[in-house]
Amino acid sequence: MKLLENKTALITGASRGIGRHTALMLAQHGANIVFTDLKEDENSESLLKELTDMGVHASFFAGNAANFEEVDAMVKNIMMQYDRIDILVNNAGITRDKLLLKMTPEDWDLVLNVNLRSCFCLTKAVMPIMMKQRAGSIINISSIVGLIGNAGQCNYSASKAGIVGFTKSVAKELGSRNIRCNAVAPGYIETPMTATLPENVVEDWKKQIPLRRMGQPDDVARTVVYLASDLSDYITGQVIECTGGLGM
Repeated sequence: MKLLENKTALITGASRGIGRHTALMLAQHGANIVFTDLKEDENSESLLKELTDMGVHASFFAGNAANFEEVDAMVKNIMMQYDRIDILVNNAGITRDKLLLKMTPEDWDLVLNVNLRSCFCLTKAVMPIMMKQRAGSIINISSIVGLIGNAGQCNYSASKAGIVGFTKSVAKELGSRNIRCNAVAPGYIETPMTATLPENVVEDWKKQIPLRRMGQPDDVARTVVYLASDLSDYITGQVIECTGGLGM
């Protein structure tokens, strides 16, 4: 069953990792896909080919998701091609991990801009469209560390905690227009971002997870599909943990 037939989804930071798997799974359920990343490269090119081979309409836009002028122009171009945006997945994110004692103001500003400001820019640009449609689902990718913190990730944790507050506020502002806003908080997911970690660190993490395994990008993608679809049409302002039980 295709849950997202004839819907258009916009996903930021989708050339690799969780964003890539999310784009592919949304497409499997029938959605047309528009995805973004900072620049065009072999990852974005291969994803675009995969999507078009699946038979959905797909487009890629290169740009800075934390720059409102670029985002606003991009959204206008998307509307010219697709005429509507039904789903927004704010997935763009980076890390610059250091203990606070060694963290520079540049490390702080960069992570907050990419991870949190991008949510503001995309949501602000898309919300007038969804308000006119009187329908839409906004899904923000937070993190378990935004809820429990993590040593060496003060900037990342703060940005992901900010997404939680942002999500709940947007849900309250837009609920009367039939626009839902939820967040997904992944735990330790096997992605290129975690692939460089030492094996002993990964094993220590697994011991803290009740399901005793690292998550897969598709675990998060399936959660996004649920929140994007009508299966969750009475759910808004929520943070859904996808952690194998780590957050308990």
